[in-house]
Amino acid sequence: MTQGWRLTLGASPEPEGVRFRVWAPEAAKVEVVLDDSGRAHPLARVRGGYHGGLIRETGVGARYRYRLDGGSAYPDPVSRSQPEGVHGPSEVVDTAAFQWTDGDWPGLKADDLVIYELHVGTFTPGGTFDSAIERLDRLAGLGVTAIEVMPIAEFAGARNWGYDGVAPYAPESAYGGPAGFHRLVDAAHRRGLGVILDVVYNHLGPEGNFLPAVTGGRFFTARHHTPWGDAVNYDGPDSAPVRDFVVRNALYWAHEYHVDGLRLDATHAILDDSPRHILEEIADRLHALTPRRVVIAEDERPEPRLLLPRERAGYGLDAVWADDLHHQLRRLTAGDHEGYFARYGGTMAEVVDTLRRGWSYEEAALELPPRAFVHCIQNHDQVGNRAMGDRLNHNVPLPVYRALSALLLLSPYTPLLWMGQEWAASTPFQYFTDHPAELGRLVTEGRRREFRRFTAFTDPAARERIPDPQTEDTFARSRLRWEEADEMPHSGVEELYRTLLGLRRTEPALRYRGRDGLSVTALSDTALALRRTGPDGSAVLLVVSLGGGLAVSLDERPETRAPAGRAWSLVLSTEDARFGGGSDWRLHDGGRVEIGSAAALVLRS
Repeated sequence: MTQGWRLTLGASPEPEGVRFRVWAPEAAKVEVVLDDSGRAHPLARVRGGYHGGLIRETGVGARYRYRLDGGSAYPDPVSRSQPEGVHGPSEVVDTAAFQWTDGDWPGLKADDLVIYELHVGTFTPGGTFDSAIERLDRLAGLGVTAIEVMPIAEFAGARNWGYDGVAPYAPESAYGGPAGFHRLVDAAHRRGLGVILDVVYNHLGPEGNFLPAVTGGRFFTARHHTPWGDAVNYDGPDSAPVRDFVVRNALYWAHEYHVDGLRLDATHAILDDSPRHILEEIADRLHALTPRRVVIAEDERPEPRLLLPRERAGYGLDAVWADDLHHQLRRLTAGDHEGYFARYGGTMAEVVDTLRRGWSYEEAALELPPRAFVHCIQNHDQVGNRAMGDRLNHNVPLPVYRALSALLLLSPYTPLLWMGQEWAASTPFQYFTDHPAELGRLVTEGRRREFRRFTAFTDPAARERIPDPQTEDTFARSRLRWEEADEMPHSGVEELYRTLLGLRRTEPALRYRGRDGLSVTALSDTALALRRTGPDGSAVLLVVSLGGGLAVSLDERPETRAPAGRAWSLVLSTEDARFGGGSDWRLHDGGRVEIGSAAALVLRS
């Protein structure tokens, strides 16, 4: 898997010593300062603003910094490890020394993706890569096919979502560093689970970001602006080393850590006017590997170009986070209407339209395969960016939650689960940081100011109840409590997820992901039917009522009528007792369905 690959940036161990290479275009002189001896070793300036050389008296485990022009010394921008945090020295690591056991791992198939997103620090009580391994068997048994790990690039402090990372090549030391992440990926592959890594190529965090100092300010550009300030320099003067830094980072995770794909954060803020967009370059390079890697964008735009192939002027990514369905469903079931929810009507007609397309209000979505849209009813953003970090199951009754879960898991789109969703976890997921005091104060004030226009928080006293990101309690509240998953009603919800994912995996009509096998129709203001048909003529009908009662004859509508010569038979109701349900429902002969309040019925012909 790693044959022919060698990362020549940063510190690379060799039999004779360690070879160093750093891009410092403004520096006339760069020295490697070894932490143990304090000795400084000069590097030779080479073409393109790089400085490099072999230092023979050091090896794996050595800690070092780069000193520029006799002044300040900084961690390596391509550090593989920051064991003492973002302000400490970098560590020489031999990432090729890990003994992999995943030689038979075939890689991920985009058509079969069922993604489970997790935050390493709050996924388990231990909060490490190794403690996450202890839960992989349960996830494999659930029926997911890949875990998506929130960003692990070294960040300031011990608590963070990961989007404040500043050392893009260094797995977070608080989670277990390089060795721990190696073990997690290898263990996942042994259990048949792929690993998708969330990476941030649109900005770096505010604390411990030494890239501007080392690169003389050339890593960022004022030509473009993002919510975090100047944009990463993908298209201006001196952009070639910046592009190389990022493309190599994507390849590094694939080669040296065997990750199966990347989720690219906020691609709408990756601004590039080059003839070849950096997103296209990343996708091309990862798709050329064996096994082929998956590339997923998170983008606030309904932008078909992300997904269109190159021959149609697209970037060729595999999928995109498409949150429109989440927004429509939350407005319909939980009543959210402020902020970005104000752009969504949340009517059943709009929910149906979004399920037909993938995005809301975007006709071009119909040209794209359903697998290209990652749908969710929860993710880290949609939970954690709420003022109190409350989950969907905190805001809607469990019968509605179970019905929405069936809709997510039995559509042809790529489903994403947020950790704990599968058992309707009671714990919130709140925004937390561990910045130095002054920066932390600004983060806390900004977090509370962010919600001042929301009805529930117009009163300053109400805003004071918003959890302080800087306190350890906010972090601790966000940690999953796995013991509750074995108790009702949580265990019933988990059994529902396991059963639905089993159907998704085995039913011919559900295995087929083509648009021509999908139809969706509204049955009332609070109910819909989603039909899946396979090339072999098999059919599955999902009847979803989100409350208010439903009485409908399926035979009276061509969209819900059973195939000629057949009848619908019940596979399951989300309100079966084994799932913790109790709502009334009936399936009568002749295809008449009655549902008392909220439930989803799965029928096959």
